Amino acid sequence: MLRDAVRARRNVIIAGGTSSGKTTLVNALLREIRETADRVFVLEDLPELQVDVDDLVTLRTSGTVSMRQLVRGCLRMRPDRIIIGEVRDGAALDLLKAWNTGHGGGICTLHANSALGALARLEDLIHEVVPVVPRRLLLQAIDLIAYLERDVMGQRHLTALAELKGSSEEGYLLREIPPEA
Repeated sequence: MLRDAVRARRNVIIAGGTSSGKTTLVNALLREIRETADRVFVLEDLPELQVDVDDLVTLRTSGTVSMRQLVRGCLRMRPDRIIIGEVRDGAALDLLKAWNTGHGGGICTLHANSALGALARLEDLIHEVVPVVPRRLLLQAIDLIAYLERDVMGQRHLTALAELKGSSEEGYLLREIPPEA
């Protein structure tokens, strides 16, 4: 299902704790876009993602260039897909805006404690730059959330796969998908 989602240009969040396999899964999913003619932008703090496409632009943060600046700047360079190694600050808002303006097929990683927790974490990061989280933006920009865990033996597992279906007064509505799908 995740491979199909990437091919279908759906936006995917890969969430989990430290060393749960987020980057490994993203690298596996990025193989699905090899045969496309997409202009792929990879934005990272450290070089971890491996993308084998003809039209690749890799941008990295520095002491003077933030992830928010990279996201905003890449929009001026005609990206088809925007991939972020890890969302950890107010760049979450800029990424969701970008994904929601004709730049589908994005992937990002995020530290969180569950699939639902990934949405709460995004809200927290967005709160760093605006006082009110535009929930509508999250609902329109995010399609799937994959949640990974590392067990006590050090094995990594996809423990939840969920499709964002909407929201209610109680919170976000997720449709759980069996990880085998």
